[in-house]
Amino acid sequence: MPKLVKLYIKNVIIGFAIAAGFVAMLLWFNVMNLWGLVSQSSDGILAVFLLWFMNGIVFAGVQFAWVIMSMAEKKSGPRGGTPVAHRFEPALVPARAKAESKQHRQLTRRH
Repeated sequence: MPKLVKLYIKNVIIGFAIAAGFVAMLLWFNVMNLWGLVSQSSDGILAVFLLWFMNGIVFAGVQFAWVIMSMAEKKSGPRGGTPVAHRFEPALVPARAKAESKQHRQLTRRH
């Protein structure tokens, strides 16, 4: 199996484990009376499964993205973008505007 697929599977498992811990804490601390809702409903197990699964998808994606982005080579030397001397500096440009006639102003006031 390719290394990238192994890395992906490993991080998906880690993400779903984090999601399981997250959902367990939500239920343990009874956030928004979640434990009461789940324990008193006949579909409570389905709700917990869906909560874990959907959070698992999110956490697995974040976990994999974090690992991939941390694999980038570190550049040596200064960091920080464009030097100050090369930045765009705005300049004032005069703009001309036509003056309205008295007749035009009177017509627009009536309407």
